[in-house]
Amino acid sequence: MRVGLGRGSGELYTQVSAAGEAALAVVRAVDERFRQWPSGPSQDEVKELEHEADRVVSELISMTNTLFVTPFDRDDLITLAFAIDDVADAAENAAELLGLYGVETATKQSFELSALLVEATEELALLLSELKTLRGSSERIVKIKSLEDRGDDVARAARASLFRDDRIDHVIVIRWKDIYEALEDAIDSCDTAAHLVGNILVKNA
Repeated sequence: MRVGLGRGSGELYTQVSAAGEAALAVVRAVDERFRQWPSGPSQDEVKELEHEADRVVSELISMTNTLFVTPFDRDDLITLAFAIDDVADAAENAAELLGLYGVETATKQSFELSALLVEATEELALLLSELKTLRGSSERIVKIKSLEDRGDDVARAARASLFRDDRIDHVIVIRWKDIYEALEDAIDSCDTAAHLVGNILVKNA
């Protein structure tokens, strides 16, 4: 059973929600960077949003460590905070590879993956905003898992397409393989965070 909530628990829920929104801001900028490449948000703009997401997560961890009583297990909350941070980090990494690898034109598959990433992160942000009122489970966790499965399928097909065409330069193959995997990692991170929320809900049902 949940222990009685100490003063400040409401602020903790607010900070968890803020962490989700900060990660979503990064992901939306990354999606725009892919769709508008080579224009759109610069990597510096994406990086600035990622730094803000880091700051929000750091505040969440600090708040979790200093509250006398937390609504959930302290270690579970900290693990969740790091998982949310992983979403922003992986998304920012994918965006950085566009410039690092000197990509000329983004691919249809990268658009599909970035769109799935946005949808998964939107669901995660909503899930985190509802954490205070959730009991036992949430349909959003199932939906995020479904999006993660779709992301795996798209990424797998995208990588396979690189090796089917002998005309594609091997360097291009390696570059896009890395980019697809980075986008897939970000989607996977959403699923990991949602799974952790699910575990928290089960433990405290």
